[in-house]
Order: sequence, then structure tokens, then C-alpha cells
Amino acid sequence: MLNRLFPFLRWFPPTAENLRGDLIAGITVALVLIPQSMAYATLAGLPVVYGLYAAFLPVMIASMWGASRFLHTGPVALLSLMSAAAIEPLASRGSDEFIQLSMTLALMVGIMRLALGLFRMGVLINLASHPVINGFTNAAALIIGLSLLNSFINVPMPRSDMFLRDLFHVVLQLPLAHWPTIAFGIGTLVVLSLLKKFVPKAPGVLVVVVLGTILSASLGFEKTALVSPAQIEDPVARAAFEKYADLESALKRNKAAQTELRQKLARLAKAAAHDYTLESEELRLAGEEQSLKKQLYGERLAVQRHALVPVESGDGQVVYRRASEPSWSTPVWRFSGIKDGKFQLSGGGQVVGNIPAGLPGFALPAMDLGVMGGLIGTAFIMALIGFMEATSISRALAAKSREKLDPNQELIGQGLANIVGSFFQSYTVSGSFSRSAVAARAGARTGFYAIISALGVVLVMLFMTEYFYHLPQPVLAAIVMSAVFGLIDFKTLQHAWNVRRSDGVVGLITFLATLIMAPQLANGVLVGVVLTILIFLHGVMQPRSEILGRTKDGTLAGAASHDLPPISENYVVLRFDASLVFINSAFFEQAVMKALSQYPQAKAVLVIGNGINRIDATGEEKLRALAADLKLAGVTLMLSGLKKQVREALTRAGLDEVLGKDNLFPSKDIALRTLAERYDTQPA
Repeated sequence: MLNRLFPFLRWFPPTAENLRGDLIAGITVALVLIPQSMAYATLAGLPVVYGLYAAFLPVMIASMWGASRFLHTGPVALLSLMSAAAIEPLASRGSDEFIQLSMTLALMVGIMRLALGLFRMGVLINLASHPVINGFTNAAALIIGLSLLNSFINVPMPRSDMFLRDLFHVVLQLPLAHWPTIAFGIGTLVVLSLLKKFVPKAPGVLVVVVLGTILSASLGFEKTALVSPAQIEDPVARAAFEKYADLESALKRNKAAQTELRQKLARLAKAAAHDYTLESEELRLAGEEQSLKKQLYGERLAVQRHALVPVESGDGQVVYRRASEPSWSTPVWRFSGIKDGKFQLSGGGQVVGNIPAGLPGFALPAMDLGVMGGLIGTAFIMALIGFMEATSISRALAAKSREKLDPNQELIGQGLANIVGSFFQSYTVSGSFSRSAVAARAGARTGFYAIISALGVVLVMLFMTEYFYHLPQPVLAAIVMSAVFGLIDFKTLQHAWNVRRSDGVVGLITFLATLIMAPQLANGVLVGVVLTILIFLHGVMQPRSEILGRTKDGTLAGAASHDLPPISENYVVLRFDASLVFINSAFFEQAVMKALSQYPQAKAVLVIGNGINRIDATGEEKLRALAADLKLAGVTLMLSGLKKQVREALTRAGLDEVLGKDNLFPSKDIALRTLAERYDTQPA
């Protein structure tokens, strides 16, 4: 009982060998975890420090209450992107509200995973077939990598409800790309590739972070400036920047008004009262918010601002023109935001900037029931997808170590990690394949190695955050790209197609649906799941049913598929490969009647029921009615090879008396001999 309540007790008593293995593995994983967590935080639309927060307590909790000794929990690319996509329609990236909702989403995902684990509902992962997961993973990997293309070339990316359109506008801005930024990105990919090939044991991610940070600080990669509106001479540029400032202020006022309004409505709801004026105002403000966001983050204003190329003049004024290529020697100062009522300009690349030092404090996630209701669908999909990731990783590693896994216990561990983390400023976390594989290769012996890796993050948060100021954003983007593009695997989709055409189609449609519906990635999974269920239902509603003939060696096979003559003109032998239930009982009747229509002289029809695993009330009623109708037509219905549970169901319903016990046979061989004796002049 204690081991079930506190699974981490299995680590004790620790041995010197286990401690040594866990210490080495923990340090090794920490070297990957620290830069990875910062990179994934940017993918989630959060400041990098929140990646470090997510790599602290959630890592410990999941390790202590999870099932796998190798699985490492923390920030992962897929759920980071899904978190950003889910919250972006509700709040502006980087805003306090966006951060709070990220914590709320983590809490919701955690509660769902915990509930699934406590109620032993781990089997729900079977709702998504392997082709669905493969199609979704391929599309998600592409989307994750391409969503960072703007950071890779240092141009703005519009934020709309269609990822492919936003990506198209990023590609159109390639002539305005910042070449030093591209150099950092490509250099990172090259170094990671070389280290993986020639020095596979080296912590490649940490190496590129350290090198990138040193180079960035030495070369002055970041260049920023603040100018007042009066310093902008060009009327077009000044108007564009002022419009941005006005829209941003209007959005802040709108969000404040919505917050106040929701508080009033919550007080009314407690008193079981309604104010339709306030409710209509809430709808108006929500519509206004969407309109402001569309203007603020849409391609028109975002691209227009970036296309304006300023050059500082001698008199302190900033003159804008529409040509000039950026270079190391003559930096181009472009608009990057509003700060303290002034226009913030950037003449270099983007860096991580200031990272607050210290451990995350306790903070309640936002508990707006209206917003939570809108997030519940995505939270459920994220809970399942994250669990599928964690389970597949655990199984792959357990297969090598012969470790016994408990999926429901893993759900509990993952759920607790997200719940506890959400109260300490962590966003949604899950199991990481790359870090788990590193731990296994490094010799991890128990889950204690994850505790050590989290302590490494603690040291960074307490003493080393200032050293990451100059870490270039394109380095983080390249780290994520390198990780996710390795997940792309179209061979598995092709294999699914070779095994079964419908599975290949489901995987391909899931892939395309996820791409088209991005950034709402959860919709792609739903499309795949619905398609899988429909195909399954179609198979259940119209199962395989075939008239049998006899081959030269005396065995039975499908008459039509093997071009065989009928066993006899006096009776029909029909195979039915499915349970006889409400969803296919009509098809069963049609199959029997169709078989008899092909042999009008037949006096009996034998249904070989070895494939009938169960029968429900609808199936029993259909069998009873069919037997009665055939009897009136002078045809006898017979069954053979029924399983024990089906035979007992017929006996309880009294159907064995209606059919005649002499028409129910334990095997097809006995049934065929009896048919030949009854209806053929010679044995078949």
C-alpha cells in the first residue's frame, strides 16, 4: 500500500552503484534540460524563465509518482506549441494574462490526467490509432519547426487563425531577413549536427548555447534604441507606429474592461441573478478584442512596420525609407515595440534578455470559469497526447530494460506534476523522448536522476541567469528545429498504407488536417480520431461475409474470391466474421437473403459462427425473426461453431428451441456431414 501511495519508496534503500549511475545521468540530463527548457518556453509564447520553472518542481513530482524510472518529464515541443495556440486567441503573447492562462491550462491538463489515472482510464489512448498519431506527429513537427522560421531570420510573424497563411507572409519577408541572425541559426544547426556525428556523448545543446552566448556578447549581436515619436520624420512610419501604440492601448483597456465585467457576472451568478445588459456587453467586448488582435498582429500592420527601414541622421532624427539591406557594418534600426511611451527600435538580433533570478513563488492560476470552459476541449486533447507521448517513450525504454509499466500510475504522476507545477508558475509539461533517452544511455538506475537534473536547474535559477542575457533567440530556434525535424517519419505512414489502405488514408488526412487547421493542432487529432471511429463502425456495420466453396484439398474458402463452385445446390454455407449486435444485425439478414437469392433451390443455410464473439438483444431478435421467415419459405437456418457465451445467450433466450437443437452444431465439419446426409443424394 505504501509503495502504491508513494512509488518513490522503491528507490530505497539506495545502493552506491545506483547513486553513482543516477548522479552521472542527472548531471548529463541537466546539461540538456536547461537550454531545452528555455527554448521550449519561447515556443509556448512565454519568457524563457518559465521554461526553467517548468523544469523544476514538475520534474521532481513526475519522477516521484510516475511509473517509469527512465521517463524524464518537463517542457516538450509539441505541448508547448499547443499551449501557445490554445491561449493566443484569449490573450496577447507575453502579457501577464497570457502567462496566467498558461498556468491555468497546465492545471486543467493535470486534473484530467490525474482523474484518468485514478479511474484507471489509461485505455483511452486507444482512441487514437497509430496512423492518427503518426500523421499528427509529422504535421506537428513541421509546424513547430516552421513556426520558428521568423526567429531564424528575424522578421515578424503575423498571428492569425491560419498558420499556413502566416508562414507565407514570413517567406515573403525573406529579402528583409537579418543575415547575422541567419548565421547564428545555421551555425547552431551545423555545430549540433557535427557534434552528434563525431562527439555523440557531448552535450551538444549546451555547447551551442555557451558558444552562441559568448559570440553574441563579443560581437554586440543585440542593438536597441528608444526614440520619441517626435524623432520620426517620415509621416508614413510615424503613422504606422502610432497606430500600433493606439491599438495596443485599446487592447489593454479592452482586457481590463472584460476582467471587471467577468467579476460582476461572477457575483451575479453566485446570487443566481442575470443582467442581460452586462452579458451583451461581454459579447461586444469579446468581439472588439478579436478585431483589435486581428489588426495588431495581422499581416498588414506587422509586415508594414518591418518593411520600413530607418537610418539615423546626424541631427538626432530618424528618417525612414523603404530600401537598404542590413549588414554587420551598417545596422538597420527597425521597430520592435512600445516602451514607456517611446518607440523601441532594434538594430541587431534578438536575445533572451534579462532572466529573473530566484525560485518560482506560489501563485494561484487564473480561475475564470468562462475562459476555462473554452479551454477544456484543448486541455483534454493535450492530456491524451502528452500521455501517449509519455507512454510510448516509457514502453520503448522498458522494452530494453524489461521494466514493468503501469500506464495509470504514469497518468497519476504526470497529472500531479502539472497540478503542482501550475501553482508554482509552470506551464504544461510531459515526458521527453530526447531527455529520457539521454538518461538511459547515461546509466540512470532510478527516478532519482530526475531529481538531480532538477537541482541543476535550481542552481541556474539562483546563480547563473545573468549569464544567459546575450543568448541569441535564433540559437534557441535552431535547437528546437533540430529536435523536432528528427521526429518527421513519412516511412511509417507509407508502411500503414501498405498494411491497410484505409489506415494510410487516415494518417494522410490527419497530417493534412493538422497542417490546414494549425495553429489549432487539437482539431487535427479530432479529425483523425473521428475518421478512425467511422472506418471502424463501417467495418462493424458491414463485416466480412462470404459464401463458401470447397477447394481441391477439401478445405473451405470464399467461393467468389477463389472462384470455387458451390458446395451444393441444395444448401448454402455462409461465413459471418463479426459479433451479431444491433449495429450489424440488418446486414446479417441481408447477407443471408442475398446468399439464398443466388441459390433459389437451397433448402437450408448454414452460418459458420466461429467469428461471432457475442450477441445482443437486437441480434437475437433478428436471428429469431429470420429463422421464422425462412421456415415459412421452406428453408432451415443452421448455426455451427458458436462460442460458449453465444450459445448460452441463445439458451437463456429460448432461441435454441426455436431454431431446433438439431440445427445447432459444435463444429462446421459435423454440420457439413449432417447437411450432406439430409439434402444430398451423395455425401459431399
